[in-house]
Amino acid sequence: MEQQTTTSARPLGAALKPRQLTMMGLGSAIGAGLFIGSGAGIQAAGPAVLISYLVAGTLIILVMWALGEMAAANPDSGAFSVYTAKAYGPVAGATVGWLWWIQAVVVIAAEALGAAGLLATIFPALPVWLMALVFIVVLTAVNLTSVKNFGEFEFWFALLKVAAIVGFLLVGFALLFGLVPGVQSPGLSNFTGEGFAPSGFAGIAAALFVVAFAFGGTEIVSVAAAETAEPARSVKKAVRTVLWRILVFYIGAIFVIAAVVPVGSAGLKSPFAAVLDAAGMPGAATAITLVAVAALLSALNANLYGASRMAFSLAERGKHRAGLLLCLRRGCLLLRCWPALPSAL
Repeated sequence: MEQQTTTSARPLGAALKPRQLTMMGLGSAIGAGLFIGSGAGIQAAGPAVLISYLVAGTLIILVMWALGEMAAANPDSGAFSVYTAKAYGPVAGATVGWLWWIQAVVVIAAEALGAAGLLATIFPALPVWLMALVFIVVLTAVNLTSVKNFGEFEFWFALLKVAAIVGFLLVGFALLFGLVPGVQSPGLSNFTGEGFAPSGFAGIAAALFVVAFAFGGTEIVSVAAAETAEPARSVKKAVRTVLWRILVFYIGAIFVIAAVVPVGSAGLKSPFAAVLDAAGMPGAATAITLVAVAALLSALNANLYGASRMAFSLAERGKHRAGLLLCLRRGCLLLRCWPALPSAL
């Protein structure tokens, strides 16, 4: 069968709004990797983990700028799989597409279990497996109804995460500047002397593994571009936010955590809660746990969407031996429990 690398003649709808894509761009990389995983990075490198975040952030900025240019010029639900096929051929494009689809499916299960596990710390009577199943069923139903519903859910998920980070930064810097009544400022002692990089270069390099995971999810913007009104302008606007959101959300939040929480402290298991506890805020652990649950559900929602669109694109380009394409009244979705290996391989 002749392989197709061009965009399908049966395009998906353009139901996503520019504000939804922009907020998706803001919130896509704010996940459990930041809320929970940042503590592991600080334990590995100490406050010098800031260097790890700067290195990884620079790479993400360059990748997203390049991907944004391609998505603006050729919005397609296959995104980087389509671009790879055009540059290196159908086999390379199919390989990239299927590898991304597989990791998305695996991550969906991990995110459902992670969110359920976190929620079980607040409501221990609820079975983890049951909560995970409910999360997947509910968000799958949201994605099946229409892309507009997906976009609206993701908009509010992202808004919650952004608001949580902004609130955290306000509290953190108030604590550092001694503006919290009755609480002494910890100062910047963690950044001086040998305490800045207790494990040296090896610790900074090790932290890069944790940091790279934290930035996962930014590429979903290029997949969603195909279903956005005015994709060229919308994608450029979303990608332009990459630089300042990394500087403000990631570097700012990690700076506050590294300054407030001592290296080796048990508080690094839940670093955001440790900072809020240091500021004397009651219920901090519960609040940040709920935000982390929302972050995981947001990532689950986005990966469900991204996996279905990548499968749709692969099917449209003939990378299924046999695919079931279900065109609903408000959009198209590929439904197949066990996709065949790509025929190109």
